Parts: sequence; structure tokens; C-alpha cells
Amino acid sequence: MSRLHLTFACGDYDRTRALEEGTVRPDGIDLTYLRLPVEETFFRMMRHQEFEVAELSLSSYVLSLRAAPAPFVALPVYTSRMFRHGSLYCHTDAGISAPEDLRGKRIGTPEYQLTACVWMRGILSDRYGVPFDSVSYLTGGQETPGRIEKAGVELPDSLRISRIPEDRTLAEMLAEGEIDALCTPRVPSPFVAGDPRVRRVFPDVVAAEKDYYADTGIFPIMHVVVIRRDVYDRHPWVAQSLYKALLAAKEAAYRNLYDTSALRFMLPWLTPQLEDARALLGNDYWSYGLENNRGTLTTFLRYHHEQGLSERLWRPEELFAPESLESAVV
Repeated sequence: MSRLHLTFACGDYDRTRALEEGTVRPDGIDLTYLRLPVEETFFRMMRHQEFEVAELSLSSYVLSLRAAPAPFVALPVYTSRMFRHGSLYCHTDAGISAPEDLRGKRIGTPEYQLTACVWMRGILSDRYGVPFDSVSYLTGGQETPGRIEKAGVELPDSLRISRIPEDRTLAEMLAEGEIDALCTPRVPSPFVAGDPRVRRVFPDVVAAEKDYYADTGIFPIMHVVVIRRDVYDRHPWVAQSLYKALLAAKEAAYRNLYDTSALRFMLPWLTPQLEDARALLGNDYWSYGLENNRGTLTTFLRYHHEQGLSERLWRPEELFAPESLESAVV
């Protein structure tokens, strides 16, 4: 019998590599795996729905639920998770010596709706007394001029947000002190180059993020895997088939990462750092599924709604294909 052919656009991850290599195959499906940068995948999926299956920004996915019918259905698979305290940078002369000092400042962000920025605005509000509407935002390209919001957003009038000039970038404006701070998933080029005018808001990022996890139990979710609605409606079985395969691929990555015969990645203390992560976050620190991540998802959805990105407060179980939330038991 012929198998269903689907294209899966996703980044280059250890947790999905078995699908790309074909050592894990979803039941009944032949995958064409397109290894693309996340910005390209998100843009092409949100603007043109080019792929049958893709990873997608969690924030963009929640935004897409406004449509009727929604264009995508998500699986509780989190291809990207990342603590984001290290995503805040500031100009050294902006008068920012602590996160609390961001109140009233000019903060750049490539797009207001970026998942990393939703998380950091929420964390700044919850933990440092910096409400999301206590600052002004400037949006645009970080390293290349002309970036736009990939998903249309309707924001509250109380929000102070504007676009930077079309020929400027946030990276250069940060270095020149034209913005006070930058919230971004990607490390800005002046910081990479060692420009003394730019530094992180949290000097000890690891300590700040470990404290955050110890207090909240949250390992922030950045991306989910989505199925295009027309594919899901015609073949609802693909949700369970893909979920099982993605879970198997992640388990294979866990095993490979803990193989001490030779380092899989160019990180000298990879094994002890892995053991430290397990000691703090648990053995299944990159867990998939709903229940183990309900608190994390609930917090994100609250932030998304509070920041004017969701018309209503979504519940975590409303995000995912029902077929991916339960399985047969013998």
C-alpha cells in the first residue's frame, strides 16, 4: 500500500534528526524533511501555509487560532525550549543596572509577538515590577532592515509601539544608544563582536535562569509542531502517527546525548552539564505531552492574553489535536 507523503519543515535538532535520517518513520507516512532556519519556516508557514507539517512559534500558533477555522492543528511536541533571560541586552550607558531599571525605557524587539519576547515581558512583569505597558517598543529588522510582523496583530491602544526607520536595524540602534535595550531570540551582532557598548541585562544568565526554574518549575516552551488544517481534516490519524514518531526521535536523542564513548557535540563538559540539567529539571527535562507541561503552557497563555495578543484566555488542551493527547493502553 502507498504511504502518505508529507513535507515537514523544521530546524536542525538532535531531537528530530532520526526523522530526517529515516531511522524513525511515522506509521503510514513518508516524510520529506526540509531543514530550514526557523525564521524562514515561520514566515512561509504563517504567510503562505507552504508545508503540510512544520515547527511553528508557539506565539504565532496561538495567534492563528483567531481564524475560523484555524489554519493549523498543533501537536504537544516542543521542538524548541529555552530559558530566555539571556535574550535581554542593553546599551551600557542606558542607566540599566538591574532588570527593574527597564521600566520606562525604549526596548527594541524584531516582532512584538515573538515567543521569546512574550516570555520575557511576562517574566519582567511577574518578577521584576516591569509591566509590559510600562516601556515603549520599537520593532524592525535586527540585522537586516525591513522586517515586518509575520502575523497580523491588533494591540491595545495603551501600548506604545512604533517601527524603526526602514533603513535602520535594531542591532546598530542598540550599539549607538538610540534604543536602551533589545529583547531578541538571536544574539545581536554587536554583542557577538565584543562591542563594549552592549551587554546583557542579566550578567549571570545561568544563575538567573536556574533561580527562575527553582522558583517556578517552568522550562519555557518556544515552538510546537503543527499540521496544516486541510491535511488533518482529511487524515486525522496523522496526528497520533507523527506524535509517536517525534516522541521516539526525542528518546533516541536522549540516549545518544548520554553516550560517553565520544562527545557528540563540541562542548568539553557536555556530560557533566547534562547530569546537572537532569539533577535540576529531571530526567525527562525536555518533556512532550500536555500534562507534564500544563503549568508552563498556562503561564504562557496568560502572558499572551495579558499582553494583548489573544482576544481570550486559551486553555492548554484547546491547543492540540485530541488524538495526540491520549493513546491505547493494553
